[in-house]
Amino acid sequence: MARQLRFDLPARTAHGREDFFVSPANAHAVAMIETWTDWPGRKLALIGPAGAGKTHLAHVWTTLSGAAIISARDLVRHDIPGLARTNLVIEDVPEIAGDTRAEEALFHLHNLALAEGRTLLFTAHTAPARWGLALPDLQSRMQGTTAVIIEPPDDDLLAAVLMKLFTDRQLSPTPDTIPYLLRHIDRSFDSARQIVTALDEAALDQRREINRRLAADLVGRFAG
Repeated sequence: MARQLRFDLPARTAHGREDFFVSPANAHAVAMIETWTDWPGRKLALIGPAGAGKTHLAHVWTTLSGAAIISARDLVRHDIPGLARTNLVIEDVPEIAGDTRAEEALFHLHNLALAEGRTLLFTAHTAPARWGLALPDLQSRMQGTTAVIIEPPDDDLLAAVLMKLFTDRQLSPTPDTIPYLLRHIDRSFDSARQIVTALDEAALDQRREINRRLAADLVGRFAG
């Protein structure tokens, strides 16, 4: 039996607009990113579960807008007035809930950036009302931000996500692999990421090609 030639290479994530598959689950989010100059108040919250494509869409927006990307956790280590002079993506905002210094940094950045005429994109897993920010003025500003949600994946989107995850890892599954996975994994972006990681590791360790049989072996383990 022919074996797939495999090297333990790092995954290289493709973040171009051409690499992002549009489906009914994310079409509204894509449309909002592409019409960013029309955002109410020049800000938007992009909401979706892990692996939904928030970071990918954020990178698409940086290409359109010239924005920089920063984690909300890292704001306290940066010059806020300097950051406020450019369009910005602030990722994972709920992770700073209860961190007084980080919340104050985001509050000042929000006000300065908008005063400078800049545009802000925030990312999170949940809607702003559930971010649990302790600073009332910051929480009210976040709740006043228009939010767009990436919905759970339909079949077409989940298939595209699986194929992209394989491609990022430079893997070539047999044609029957993805249809099998669509029928047997949980319908979530996180499950797709986990199974592709497991298949990559198993194929490397066992010197096997990535096919339906290997997928069945691993899906069975997860189910057990």
